[in-house]
Amino acid sequence: MTTDTTAAGVPAQPAGKAPILEVRDLTVEFFVDGEWFPAAIDVNYDVRPGEVLAIVGESGSGKTQSSMSLIGLLPPNGRASGSAKLGGKELLGLSHKQLSSVRGKDVSVIFQEPMTALNPVYTIGFQIAETLRVHFEMSPKQARARAIELLSLVDIPDPEGSVDKYPHQLSGGQRQRAMIAQALACDPKLLIADEPTTALDVTVQAEILKLMRDLRNRIDSGIVLITHDMGVVADLSDRVMVMKNGRVVESGSSDEIFNRPQHPYTRQLLDAVPHLGSETYAAQGLHGEHPVAVEEGVAHVSEPAPAAKVFTEFALEAKDLIIEYPGRGRVPAFRAINGIDLTIGKGEVVGLVGESGSGKTTVGRAAVGLLPVAGGSLKINGVELAGVKAKDLRAVRQDVSIVFQDPGSSLNPRMPIGESIGEPLKLHKVAEGAELNKRVEDLLDQVHLPRAMRNRYPHELSGGQRQRVGIARALALSPKLLIADEPTSALDVSVQARVLELFQQLQSEYGFACLFISHDLAVVEILSNRIAVLNHGDLVEVGPREQILHQPKELYTQRLLAAVPVPNPAEQKLRRETRDRLLEQAAAEEAAALGLSPKA
Repeated sequence: MTTDTTAAGVPAQPAGKAPILEVRDLTVEFFVDGEWFPAAIDVNYDVRPGEVLAIVGESGSGKTQSSMSLIGLLPPNGRASGSAKLGGKELLGLSHKQLSSVRGKDVSVIFQEPMTALNPVYTIGFQIAETLRVHFEMSPKQARARAIELLSLVDIPDPEGSVDKYPHQLSGGQRQRAMIAQALACDPKLLIADEPTTALDVTVQAEILKLMRDLRNRIDSGIVLITHDMGVVADLSDRVMVMKNGRVVESGSSDEIFNRPQHPYTRQLLDAVPHLGSETYAAQGLHGEHPVAVEEGVAHVSEPAPAAKVFTEFALEAKDLIIEYPGRGRVPAFRAINGIDLTIGKGEVVGLVGESGSGKTTVGRAAVGLLPVAGGSLKINGVELAGVKAKDLRAVRQDVSIVFQDPGSSLNPRMPIGESIGEPLKLHKVAEGAELNKRVEDLLDQVHLPRAMRNRYPHELSGGQRQRVGIARALALSPKLLIADEPTSALDVSVQARVLELFQQLQSEYGFACLFISHDLAVVEILSNRIAVLNHGDLVEVGPREQILHQPKELYTQRLLAAVPVPNPAEQKLRRETRDRLLEQAAAEEAAALGLSPKA
């Protein structure tokens, strides 16, 4: 079935259109310390027009490097051999000038980390226009108009205004959408999407997946989707290729891989996926219903959920909290949070969910003093942050840590990761010398990174490994409150399952409170005691985990839940249909409120 191959070693595929991309015996190697180390070995696959091939596997399996090698985007110490033909034209071995005419026009890439892929000194409109004008004869005015059209296509708010914004002025999800707009600018024949929805909330992710489906149908583009999100794979892919340690271990149709996986590694990968509403291994273990206990008949599966604990002491207490981004020049101040009330008890984990731009990260940054309180009250471990002095803020920060969303830009590129992890301990004079070294090694152990990696720099690690470094750094001072801003967004599913298990162990051991900001509701379900839902700076719903996920009161929360992709192609199709009905209902209600017909 999934292991059938042709004489060339390529997985057998249904007859149809001629392949747009043919990869044969592709091997990618890196020269490190006098030796060549393989990242991908003898990879074979085809991509046809209008087809989506998903390449899945753990961080470091070779899925990204094998794809980047196709258009010459390997680091200087990398080399690729074999064959990769786009429309019959060999890509491997092309000169830089020859590749420049291919990149962006024939082949586009959506990179994993938008903050490092976008140029910080140019507006996003300029960067999109530049892509267009390199490949087409267009005036600056025409290119700008097309850039605004593309930003509208990827659902960026106020595209006419956003076209003149710089990357740092956009939220993580908005930056990802801007990069997708740039990648789609020239209607490429082949789109390489490297974790294209990593930074996106579920509703925007659903829109982007719909957009990518539309792209392949509209211009018949082939798509290579590199991801660890099996829900996204179930939603979008026609075929799936599973990689482990640089080799392809299994390949087949989406239905075959999800419903009849042959290789033990594929089954292990699917078992590790958090599935909203399902009792996965992680959810069972973390919620006290371990699979072993279920087998022995001692689990309380049928018992009702325990009553929510009432807290009298709070690690975070917000009352009528208002947060604004100050105005500059002619740009007025922007109110990001509109007078919300939120508490996190000592030792409690509260999940904060909502769409991109809803204010989730803003709340987290204010909690560690990175944004000033414009109105109301915000107390962290009993200390009022409204009007706090700089010297008092330093003391507050010793008990508060943050794991940032984008590991690529949050770690110092000139500092080995061992120094990055140990820096908080050194700055706060908690440990030095041999004790500091031991603490760093213990933290590396806790996040499942080899101790030998302490001397590597961030660019030498995969995205998932960098995120684990960020988590280790945040845990260095044993904080009383941890702000986790999408801490598992860059992790593949098997590592994510281990990190979530580790997170629960550490939270249980140290008792720190946590504001867990995420767009992955399946992860929030596993970890949180309560869930708060934000929409455009307003707190629309707060309640116990079970109530929010299974009996949401607000239509916005219902739409959010309906947008969550699940790792089952048939179920995902039904969820997509449900979401479309909810969106139609919302549009009809909005039209009725404005006195318009639904089609107006």
